[in-house]
Amino acid sequence: MNKSMTNENSQIKVLIVDDVADTRDNIRRLLQFENDVEVVGSAETGYEGIELAKKIRPDVVVIDINMPDVDGIRATELIRKSSPHTQIIILSVQGDPHYMRRAMLAGARDFLTKPPSADELTSAIRRAGKMAIEEQLRTPSGLSGAKMPIDPSQGTLVPTSNVISVYSPKGGAGCTTVAINLAMALHNDDSPTIIVDGNLQFGDVAVFLNEQTKNSIVDLAPRADELDTEILEEVLATHAKSGVKILAAPPRPEYAENITGEQFSKLLAYLKHFYTYVVIDTATALDDITLASIDASDIIVLITTQDIPAIKNTRHFFDLTHVLNVDLKRVIFTMNRYDKRIGITPEKVGESFKHEITSVIPSEDRVVIPSINRGMPFMLSDKSKPISRAVLSLAKEVRKKINEFSELPDEDTEDTKKIKQIA
Repeated sequence: MNKSMTNENSQIKVLIVDDVADTRDNIRRLLQFENDVEVVGSAETGYEGIELAKKIRPDVVVIDINMPDVDGIRATELIRKSSPHTQIIILSVQGDPHYMRRAMLAGARDFLTKPPSADELTSAIRRAGKMAIEEQLRTPSGLSGAKMPIDPSQGTLVPTSNVISVYSPKGGAGCTTVAINLAMALHNDDSPTIIVDGNLQFGDVAVFLNEQTKNSIVDLAPRADELDTEILEEVLATHAKSGVKILAAPPRPEYAENITGEQFSKLLAYLKHFYTYVVIDTATALDDITLASIDASDIIVLITTQDIPAIKNTRHFFDLTHVLNVDLKRVIFTMNRYDKRIGITPEKVGESFKHEITSVIPSEDRVVIPSINRGMPFMLSDKSKPISRAVLSLAKEVRKKINEFSELPDEDTEDTKKIKQIA
């Protein structure tokens, strides 16, 4: 570890953003006797906080989630955009898991319920300060304004990250096969990819890849608030043939009970610093882990097959999308194991759901089953086969959808006009 990260005399620069003067003063008082913490500024509006953070580039920003102009979550996104090393701690009067997930996805380092205790706040600031210094040390000069995470094993810059959940509301639809081969199709030297086994009880990602993993997500979850690159590298496995990173499911089903949706959200937010694509193989049940995956996703690859139970369950999922706050524009509806001899066609299903099936993966058991048994994804053997071409087409659709959203203009409201000027 670099000496500057452990220097007792170094101070963590903190900016306080809250529209209530008493809260700002109370936080300042809580921190005034901490020798390793220096409050370098305070702001009473979200816009002022964004501007100050851009100007003084603090290590840590402590910000209220509810502001009269721009909320703490949107402010977090803009501060992280202009100063990627700056870590954000969001305060909220409500310990709502939905707010917490949104905060983590925006790039927040921690989420505390108001009023935080002195120990709780200082511990969070020290964790965030350590991360800020680590990121600053790893960021080349002249790139401080670019949102470019770093591959922890290579020390090289990678593009902005995207989370892709592969989900089916019906078990046995082939999610693991699709997720693994999609990860292989997305991964290259310029776009490092990790596959996360989100089926914590009965996940098979490591088995499908013939990897005997020593560690699993269980080894990361308890440390969700204090992750660093050394811990990450100890736990992740590397697929020998492709180089894709693997975060395996727990070795035993009962261990899954020790992992919360909040911890999983924080893990995903952390992984986004290091990988261009975070592909999640999800479980079927809409438990806390699956919901955290869906909330975190930039793209959802929704899998169905031609059998009636799968179609019925997919219908139920579409009915729930408004409750789950799923943007249907981010859903890539996919039919897996397609057999043209069966009369239920992608066109008919898409028309029935009023959501086009844009990706069709043919049924090729003679390719898929041997690839699973050998632990070798079919994408790595022969890309000329129809099933391989279909997965390549799906990967192309994922990139296309991501590009569409990255280029999408904001609505021209007064608030967004101000934000654009600041950003």
